[in-house]
Amino acid sequence: MKIIAIGRNYAEHAKELNNPIPTVPVIFMKPDTALLKDNKPFYHPEFSQDIHHEIELVLKVCKEGKHISEKFAANYYDEIGLGVDFTARDIQSRHKEKGLPWELAKAFDGSAPISSFMPKSDFKDLYNIDFHLDINGETKQSGNTNMLLFSFESIIAFVSQYITIKKGDLIFTGTPAGVGKVNVGDHLEGYIGDNKLLDFFVK
Repeated sequence: MKIIAIGRNYAEHAKELNNPIPTVPVIFMKPDTALLKDNKPFYHPEFSQDIHHEIELVLKVCKEGKHISEKFAANYYDEIGLGVDFTARDIQSRHKEKGLPWELAKAFDGSAPISSFMPKSDFKDLYNIDFHLDINGETKQSGNTNMLLFSFESIIAFVSQYITIKKGDLIFTGTPAGVGKVNVGDHLEGYIGDNKLLDFFVK
C-alpha cells in the first residue's frame, strides 16, 4: 500500500502559499507509516514548530493499473474518504528555498490521518462534494470538488503513466484554502457533507 498525494490542486490554496498554479498535477508520496487510523490522536512532533492541517478527499484504489486512459480511470477507485495531510511548513519552506525534496515535511510518522470510507456510489455527483474541517468547533477549511484543478480521473491517468497503482493504494486529492497551524490540545473534526468522518485530538 502506498499513499500518493496531489499538491496545489485547488487554486486558492496555491495562491495562499504564493505558489504558481500548476499546469500538470504536482505529485508527492507518503510511506505507510504516515497513516493514522481510527481517529487516534496525532502527536505533535518535536522537530517542527509549524505543523499545518490540510483537509483532503481521499480515493481508495480498487484494482491494479498502469498507463490508464482518463476515460477508464473511474473504474480504478470505488471508495472516497477524508484525510489530513499534516505538513511541517517550517521544514517545507527551508527545503523549497534550497530546491530539496519535501519528504521530511510531508512523510513523517502520523502525518496522514484517514477516515473510514464511503462507497463512490453514495455520491450523486462526484464533482459537487462539499467537505470541511473544524478545529475546536470553528470551520477552518471548506471545499467542494467543483473547485478541483485536476479531476480524480485525470489524476489517476497522470500518476499511472509513471507509477503503477494497486488495490488499496490511497490518493490524497489536494486541499482547499485555509490551511493553518495546529496546536497541542486542538480538536479536529472532518466532514463530507453532514457526515463527520474524522474526530481526533492533537497531543
